[in-house]
Amino acid sequence: MIHTGEKPFSCSECGKCFTTKRELVSHQRTHTGEKPFSCSECRKSFTVKSSLVIHQRIHTGEKPFSCPECGKCFRLKEDFVNHQRIHTGEKPFSCPECGKCFRWKKDFVNHQRTHTGEKPFSCSECGKSFIAKSSLVSHQKIHTGEKPFSCPECCKCFRLKSELLYHQRIHTGEKPFSCPECGKSFSLKYELVIHQRIHTGEKPFSCVICGKCFSIKKSLEFHKKIHTGEKPFSCSECGKCFILKSALVNHERIHTGEKPFSCSECGKCFARKSSLAAHRRMHTGEKP
Repeated sequence: MIHTGEKPFSCSECGKCFTTKRELVSHQRTHTGEKPFSCSECRKSFTVKSSLVIHQRIHTGEKPFSCPECGKCFRLKEDFVNHQRIHTGEKPFSCPECGKCFRWKKDFVNHQRTHTGEKPFSCSECGKSFIAKSSLVSHQKIHTGEKPFSCPECCKCFRLKSELLYHQRIHTGEKPFSCPECGKSFSLKYELVIHQRIHTGEKPFSCVICGKCFSIKKSLEFHKKIHTGEKPFSCSECGKCFILKSALVNHERIHTGEKPFSCSECGKCFARKSSLAAHRRMHTGEKP
């Protein structure tokens, strides 16, 4: 029947056809709601026995699928197959729009939404929508204030595991991302990507008003405020407003008298880092 395509067993409810009677019987339970296979540990019920067998591995800890490359084990065959693509480099899911390839179907589906603009996962608190469910789950922690990932060194907490991993590099000094052009190393991959634009001259973020281009998106956002006249950062002492928060911080030192940047040669202090850099040239003789 696999070769002939014959499916003689038909569902009386929806008309769907099956090769074997057993498949039909399992399918009919989706209509009746019957779940005859129950877990002895937690009493959770399932439509088919194979689903119960897979579920019970949660309680037993059994992981029968082992990777011959690295020895990592998995509960599900699907997870095992997906993992092996890390070693083989296989990326079977190709985007018909831009040709970009993906190892996992989930990433492929999420990527396609960048072309369609679809954002099916919506926050019940603020209505903000997301391409991926994982992005929504991360976003919702903003509303709950939940920060479940804690640094064992300094006890600082983070919303995302990735944020914790990045933070821990402050303690370890690890900089795993290295520039092939100049050898400079970075803690975060996106820092390397931004840095490489120095070498390539790439400036992918363009102002729709004047056409000026920028290497990073944040610089474009700051630039746009020049056109809108927006100055959201206001000094509590004199009311003067600034486009950038850093500019406000520098300005406030006029009122506080704070000079946090000290010359290691002569001890002279400065309110701005740029002023210290200019001063140091007196000692080094540098004339840039």
